[in-house]
Amino acid sequence: MNEPTALTKASVDPNPIRQFEKWFHELPAAGVNEQDAISMTLATATTDGLPGARIVLMKSYDDRGFVFYTNYHSRKGNELTDNARACLLFYWSALWRQVRIEGAVEKVSEEESEQYFHSRPLGSKTGAWASNQSQPIENRAALEKRFEEFDLKFADNVPRPPHWGGYRVIPEVIEFWQGQENRLHDRLRYTRQADGSWLIERLAP
Repeated sequence: MNEPTALTKASVDPNPIRQFEKWFHELPAAGVNEQDAISMTLATATTDGLPGARIVLMKSYDDRGFVFYTNYHSRKGNELTDNARACLLFYWSALWRQVRIEGAVEKVSEEESEQYFHSRPLGSKTGAWASNQSQPIENRAALEKRFEEFDLKFADNVPRPPHWGGYRVIPEVIEFWQGQENRLHDRLRYTRQADGSWLIERLAP
């Protein structure tokens, strides 16, 4: 790993999305492959406060937020229905960097979900029908049998399941973490203000 760069209030973009974009575009030069670049931990919680976390893939981001896709009836989908807030965490070890994003969650539009679904490989589209995500299943053979049934039913023309689509995490807080020697890490937290601007604060490591 190269010498970590300093992360200071004077050096970052005043807009956290632009700062994220800057860091994200530096990943290929550091040897981070696309899969690792877009992998993020998604943390959700039940209404009782019981947490759950898993790795999902970020499929897009812009000023509106960060988007991933899943089965709406999965554990995370059910938790987001009951408690529409989440935390995302990226960790890019090659650059010793983390980005944490907290905020409310909304479903993306039907048009966005349709567009992304039809860009997926054929097998992934069929798999979205075959898997009752997070539900108990007898064995792998039963899953493969369901896949074969939907593959036969749809062939090359697989529609998007009504229970499958995208979520957008709308950032309210974004923290950038740059690892440094002696555990004196750099942490900057952006907090969205009522007027849409961002307050930047440095946090102790």
